[in-house]
Amino acid sequence: METTPSQRPNFLFRPFTTMEPADKKNKTRLSNQVGQKAIRKLNAQSDGKNGVWYGLGMFGMIGWSVVVPALAGTALGVWLDEHEPQSFSWTLTLLVLGLFGGCLIAWFWVTNEDKKMHQTKMKNDE
Repeated sequence: METTPSQRPNFLFRPFTTMEPADKKNKTRLSNQVGQKAIRKLNAQSDGKNGVWYGLGMFGMIGWSVVVPALAGTALGVWLDEHEPQSFSWTLTLLVLGLFGGCLIAWFWVTNEDKKMHQTKMKNDE
């Protein structure tokens, strides 16, 4: 037996184009958020530096910025211990100074990159 249109439930045959959200303000806010995220994503892709390889490269750069001064301080300390002996160990002293200097260099790199990322984000949000 066939039913007439008046007997069918309304929600099955209502076109989607006539369905409006209950709150248009939330719709525009959501649209703005989606638009801003899309713009940030496109800018990040066009920037080309925020990829996986960039992150791995930065990780390596930070590691080397700590290791190189520590090894240089150790090498100089070994040489000084052989040629200019003192009551303290030049090797340990310069190793600690090299680690401290390397950590400072890494800290400057990280803060510099963080500032660049935040400046880019603030510029894209405007």
